Amino acid sequence: MEGGAAEADASAFRECLSLSWKNPYVLRLAFSAAIGGLLFGYDTGVISGALLYIRDDFKAVDRKTWLQEAIVSVALAGAIIGASVGGYINDQFGRRKGIIFADTLFFIGSVIMAAATNPTILLIGRVFVGFGVGMASMASPLYISEASPTRVRGALVSLNGFLITGGQFLSYLINLAFTNAPGTWRWMLGVAAAPALIQIILMFMLPESPRWLYRKGKEEEAKHILRKIYPPEDVEDEINTLKESVEMEINETTSASDKISIIKLLKTKTVRRGLYAGMGLQIFQQFVGINTVMYYSPTIVQLAGYASNRVALLLSLVIAGINAFGSIMSIYFIDKTGRKKLLLYSLFGVIVSLVILTVVFHETTTHSPKVSSIETSHFNNTCPDYKIAFNPSEWDCMKCLKASPQCGFCASASNKVNLFFLIE
Repeated sequence: MEGGAAEADASAFRECLSLSWKNPYVLRLAFSAAIGGLLFGYDTGVISGALLYIRDDFKAVDRKTWLQEAIVSVALAGAIIGASVGGYINDQFGRRKGIIFADTLFFIGSVIMAAATNPTILLIGRVFVGFGVGMASMASPLYISEASPTRVRGALVSLNGFLITGGQFLSYLINLAFTNAPGTWRWMLGVAAAPALIQIILMFMLPESPRWLYRKGKEEEAKHILRKIYPPEDVEDEINTLKESVEMEINETTSASDKISIIKLLKTKTVRRGLYAGMGLQIFQQFVGINTVMYYSPTIVQLAGYASNRVALLLSLVIAGINAFGSIMSIYFIDKTGRKKLLLYSLFGVIVSLVILTVVFHETTTHSPKVSSIETSHFNNTCPDYKIAFNPSEWDCMKCLKASPQCGFCASASNKVNLFFLIE
């Protein structure tokens, strides 16, 4: 990346804030591109609340847990495909067009989901949304990094991460707003089409990444954009740095004697270590459990004893709010403490949280109350598997919950406000 690494100090964050009056054009570029992160976060959060109402409308989804899991996970499968082809689209057609294409897919998917008449159509819409999310996850941060001043690049790229968590928080607010509206989940899923359309309009009004333009031989266009991004005294230095960086990249990829290959890169120690660190972080952060919490947060809350859909969404909103607050803190500290320290502090917090969750879940399971036929009969024998079990005396509440999604709690079918635990 041209410009190199910026010095990590507190003034970088203040400089980022000062752009609102010094150079709002830069913030406009960053925020417009970061809407892709908002779409990602919104989809992550909204499906968790919408799923509660989808189960009410489509009985097949309520009866089959694998169908619930498919509705959630098929978007992730689409995102994998979208991300894999996103790099090619970004390089061939530009970062701006890549974002617009991703938004178009997301918009189509949102409309399909909102109009779905059966689970199959809903799944198709989720696939389109996944394609869009995957492509945007590649294009948005890349566009921001290549269109941001070097000194505040870290903070501006962090906007994409902040809007991911902000989108999750917004999704729970939207879910709450439509809990009593006709169509409930259709509105929840369909509203996502609005920010996708807004970003399409904004990106049509913005230029292409200066680095991509320079790479494609459109030097004058690239220089024109750089003059709008950097202060006059820094423009020439940035133009020369960009020129040298792109020329070096072109020479390395076209030279027959020094052609870059995967094998050659892996043989280079610094490149190999950087690849391990980058890919390792991306892979292992998916296994810490936060995605499960965000996708199934209201369902987990209900299994904990809060049967009301509205209460479950309210409590999930707290989780999303804390998540978004953490992103705000990272924007401030990323250029103050540096990437490595911030990462180590975050990983320590993740480890502590996972240990606490493990202990709590283990204690809940091992101390689960036994099930008795007398207490079960008070709730109309809502655990059918218990009635036909060979060893009902060994059953506890956790086993009931695993046996059937109908077991565990009883609530009013109309509003799920009255909560009673299966066993006292």
